[in-house]
Amino acid sequence: MFVLELTYTAPVEHVDALMAEHVAWLDGQYAAGMFIASGRKNPRDGGVILAVGDDRAEIERIAASDPFAAHEVCAYRITEFLATKTSEPLAPYRQQPPPERFRAGAGSLPYAW
Repeated sequence: MFVLELTYTAPVEHVDALMAEHVAWLDGQYAAGMFIASGRKNPRDGGVILAVGDDRAEIERIAASDPFAAHEVCAYRITEFLATKTSEPLAPYRQQPPPERFRAGAGSLPYAW
């Protein structure tokens, strides 16, 4: 799962001029099953999107296709995380951590770094 944090890099008037295109883009990602939540930050200096998937390159491609990004009115910060605990309505999006690469004992490290 990914948190996409948008930070505006242009005056909000330029952002607003692209808002209809951005919302249409969001709608397309919701319809494709890629986004499960989004909204403006408060104060209004950007936004946040919660995206599902396990392919960072695909998420980066999707973010680059946002009209805000294409017109350079925002910068994206993409953070990947494992949603190992969720509310019940989000249970279909729960993820399992990858298996440990090392086990404690026998001269191996207790954690995979």
